[in-house]
Amino acid sequence: MDIQIAPSILSADFVNLERDLQAISSADMVHVDVMDHHFVPNLTLGEPIVERICQVTDLPVDVHLMIEDPDRWAPEFAQLGASSITFHAGATHAPVRLARQLRKMGVKACFAVRPAEPVEPLFDIIDEFDMVLVMTVEPGFGGQKFLDNQMNKVRRLRDYITAHGMATHIQVDGGVSSQTAPIVAQAGADVLVAGSAVYGAADRAQAISDIRQAAQKAFQA
Repeated sequence: MDIQIAPSILSADFVNLERDLQAISSADMVHVDVMDHHFVPNLTLGEPIVERICQVTDLPVDVHLMIEDPDRWAPEFAQLGASSITFHAGATHAPVRLARQLRKMGVKACFAVRPAEPVEPLFDIIDEFDMVLVMTVEPGFGGQKFLDNQMNKVRRLRDYITAHGMATHIQVDGGVSSQTAPIVAQAGADVLVAGSAVYGAADRAQAISDIRQAAQKAFQA
């Protein structure tokens, strides 16, 4: 399985967002965090900006909804052109129904797990999702320290997915860099979200390449 890199624009320059999107053209997708100042203590961007991101980038747009009532709003973001949408257990009322609705719209449905949340309750419905996101920081802000104790979750997910012959991806978001990428990939994650490690580098393309190579080598080991 190939490693995919999804730079997070949470660490980009919002005033020069199109420029910063072009700088990550070698990535596999662009990760867009939508926060509403209620579900998490931060406020980022909304539908008009996500729509423009979808219009100006050639990369698939991976939207991470850290908002209340994704049952209401996720389909709206799907209509804007997102290729995948992630929502949280603590915010949705009907995760399976929402996942099926998104898939019917041609959008990948993804489920997010925060650091304090277990992954085992997800096993009974994991086949309804294209990807599971394991947060390795508390959601809401970029630049946090990587929580390596979350790797046990990734391993349990990978073991379950492999044992049942599933193609579900495992995404990790939070503190991912060329140094932590091998830890994440060796545990079984194959989609890596990296924010400050990419946008804090002078050469964003090289940073993407470094993270990808470090992760791919560990994933295949």
